[in-house]
Amino acid sequence: MPTETELREQICRVGRLMYQQGYVDGTGGNISARLDAERVLVSPSGLATGFLEPEQLIIVNLAGERVDEPSAANAALRPTSESSMHLECYRQRADVMGVVHAHPPTAVALTLVGFDFQQCLIPEMVVLLGMAPTAPYSTPSSKENRDAIANLIREHDAIMLSNHGSLTVAKSLWAAYLLLESLEHNAGIIHRALQLSSELKPIPADKIEQLLAYREQFGLLRPGDRERFAAYLARRGNIS
Repeated sequence: MPTETELREQICRVGRLMYQQGYVDGTGGNISARLDAERVLVSPSGLATGFLEPEQLIIVNLAGERVDEPSAANAALRPTSESSMHLECYRQRADVMGVVHAHPPTAVALTLVGFDFQQCLIPEMVVLLGMAPTAPYSTPSSKENRDAIANLIREHDAIMLSNHGSLTVAKSLWAAYLLLESLEHNAGIIHRALQLSSELKPIPADKIEQLLAYREQFGLLRPGDRERFAAYLARRGNIS
């Protein structure tokens, strides 16, 4: 388990990478990491995500109340306005140690045209992301935004927020960031494919179970995964 100091530095590193990779701009996006069963370290509201300093981060409890001793660096700051969405992830899943909310441009663009990420198109997406649902549109920084992911986060590690952004969670903050990278990278491939043809070629049905076995081997299989993939294959028909 990383120390608080290490997690503060890691949040800032992830913020810099998100900015450098173009997954956020300005003050967009937010990051958090679990300190223990009751406390979460969150990025502050209103600061540029790519230029955070460790001392600016804030500690809240699972009710969203600030529980740290304010310092000169963060006394005037407030927790991210998306705290309720982050805390919903921690309340529902004891295994989640890091949460990353970003605005990956290609993935978000695909939600604007109604693209369904719950398809078996690229092996790495199946293994690493599973089926990434798109939550209905909700106003950012609102209770509605928290409610939009509440019924999805228990069974998914990656969720698209329609017209808005992405939410990735994992057993470490670093792993949650890497899911974001995978999500946007694969969205870029899909976008390029759609420029060539509107007909996307899915992974053969008889190869899906092998990918799910890898997913289970890597400790990524979520409750209901096999049932969701079976339902997907039934809807699309046995394409081989």
